[in-house]
Amino acid sequence: MPKSTYSREEMRRLSSLSPFELKAEFIKLAESAQADKPGQKGRATRTMLNAGRGNPNWVATGPREAYYALGYFALGESRRVWTADNLGGMPEEPGCGERFEKFVRTHPELPGIEMLKACFDLAVARFGFEKDAFVHEMSDSMIGDNYPSPDRMLAHCEKIVRGYLQDEMFDADPPADHLSVFATEGGTAAMCYIFDSLMKNGILRKGDRIALMVPEFTPYLEIPELDTYAFDVVLVEANMFTETGVRQWRYPTEEVAKLADPSIKMVCLVNPSNPPSLALSRRVTDQIKQIVADSNPNLVIVTDDVYGTFVEGFRSIAADLPRNTLLVYSYSKHYGATGWRIGVIGLHDDNVIDAMLAAQPQDQKERLNKRYSTLSLEPEKIKFIDRLVADSRQVALNHTAGLSLPQQVMMALFSLFDMLEEGQAYKERIRAIVQRRLQLLLEGAQMKIAEDPKRAAYYIELDLLAEAERTHGKAFADFLEKNYDPVDPLFRLAEQTSVVLLNGGGFDGPQWSVRASLANLDDLDYLQIGHHLRTIFNDYVAEWHASHT
Repeated sequence: MPKSTYSREEMRRLSSLSPFELKAEFIKLAESAQADKPGQKGRATRTMLNAGRGNPNWVATGPREAYYALGYFALGESRRVWTADNLGGMPEEPGCGERFEKFVRTHPELPGIEMLKACFDLAVARFGFEKDAFVHEMSDSMIGDNYPSPDRMLAHCEKIVRGYLQDEMFDADPPADHLSVFATEGGTAAMCYIFDSLMKNGILRKGDRIALMVPEFTPYLEIPELDTYAFDVVLVEANMFTETGVRQWRYPTEEVAKLADPSIKMVCLVNPSNPPSLALSRRVTDQIKQIVADSNPNLVIVTDDVYGTFVEGFRSIAADLPRNTLLVYSYSKHYGATGWRIGVIGLHDDNVIDAMLAAQPQDQKERLNKRYSTLSLEPEKIKFIDRLVADSRQVALNHTAGLSLPQQVMMALFSLFDMLEEGQAYKERIRAIVQRRLQLLLEGAQMKIAEDPKRAAYYIELDLLAEAERTHGKAFADFLEKNYDPVDPLFRLAEQTSVVLLNGGGFDGPQWSVRASLANLDDLDYLQIGHHLRTIFNDYVAEWHASHT
C-alpha cells in the first residue's frame, strides 16, 4: 500500500489535538477514501469502521421496558387525581402500593410489566421500603412534576443505587462506613463538579501538584492544564513488559511510589483503565493503601470506575480506601445508555475532605461560610458531598439542584435489574461480547497481549513499537521512530482502509500505541480491522527491508 499523503509536519501539527478531535480528521479521511472507491451505481465498496469511540452497540432492553410500563402506571395515577383533556394531577401516595398491584394484575399484556413487578418486589424485600412511599416516589418521579427532593438524590433511589455500587463496585463486601451518593448528569458532569468544588473549597489550589495514573481518559489529562487549575502534574506510568517483550500495562512499584510524596494532593485514575482496560492489581491497591497509611494520609483519590462491571470480582479502590476516595460511576457503558446521561459520585461519610475542611484556618472557614451562608445557619457543617450539589448550581440555585427525576428512575431500574438473575445473565453476555471481539481483533492483527484476569476488554491499546521490536528486533523499531511520525499508522489506516482508531499517545500512553474500542462495531468488523492493521504493519516491514537494498 502507498504511504500517507500527509507530511510528517502535518501529522505532528494535528497530533497536538485531543485524540477525540484528531479522530474527526481520521473520519474525514475514511469518508473521502470511501467516496474514491465507487462500486455499483456509485456506491462505496468499503465501509468505514470507526472503532474510535466507546459508545456500545448493545442496550439493556429489560429495564427499559420496565421503565415504559411504569410510565403507563404513573400516568394513570395522575389522571386518577384530575381528569380533563390532556390534563392530570400530581400522583397521591396513600394506597398507591395496592393500586400498583392491581395495575400489574389487570395489564398482563403490557411489555415490561413482569420486569417492573420483579424490580419493585426486590426493592421492597431487600431494602425494607414501605410500599406506598416507594411506589409513590417512583411514579411521581416518572411524571417529573416536582423538583428533586432531597436535591442530592431521592431517598429510595439513593438506597437502591448504593446497593448496586456495593454489589458491583465493592464486590458485595462494602466498607462499614455509610456511602452518600450524588446523582449527576453522567460521569462527565461528575468530573466537572469534583474538580470545581475541590478548588472552590480550598482543598486544591491553582498550581497544586496532582498525580495521574496513565494511560488515562483524556479529560483527566486536559482539565488539569486549563488555566483555572494549572496543576503541576506527576505521571504514574503503566510501563511494565513481560519477559517476551509484550507490554503489560501494569504499574511498577517505583511508579506507584511517587504517590508517597505528600506534596501530591490528589491522584486521578480510571479503573479499569482507559484505554488499556485493566483493573488495578491487588499489589498496586495494597501499595497505595500503605502509602496513605505511612506517607500521604490526606491524599484525595478520584477513581472513575465506569468499566468495573466488565471484570469478574471487581473491587474499587473506594472499597479499600473509603476515607480517601471519591467514586465516580456512570451507567452509560454497561447498559448502553450514553444518551441517558446518568452517573453518580459516591463519598463515604467519614472522609479526609471533610476532615481537611474542619481543619482549615479561620479566614478560609469564614470565606466558605459566606459562600454557603444562604443554605444553612451553620454553613461550616455542610459536608463536602452536599457542597458539590450546591456548587453544581452556583450555590444560589441550590433549591433547584439535582438530577432530573425521570433520569433517577431509570438509574434505579438499571440498578434493580442488576440484582435480578436476568441482570446477572445480561452482565455475562456483554462481557462475552467484548472478549470475543478482542480475540477476533488479535487474530486478524496476529498480535499478542499479556494474559490478565483483570482485563475488562472494553478497549484495547496495542503498542506498535513494542510489537516491532518483539517481531523484528530493535533495528526495525529504531527505523520506525527515525522515519515516521507515531500517528502515521493511523493516517494510513484511515486513508487506505477506512478504519478509524485513536492515538494512544493522546491518552499519555506510548506514542506508537493505538487504541480501539471493542464495544461499538459488529464482531467480524474487528477481525477485519485486525487484518488491516497487520497489513499496514507489514508495509513498514517492507519499507524497512527496501531501505537496506
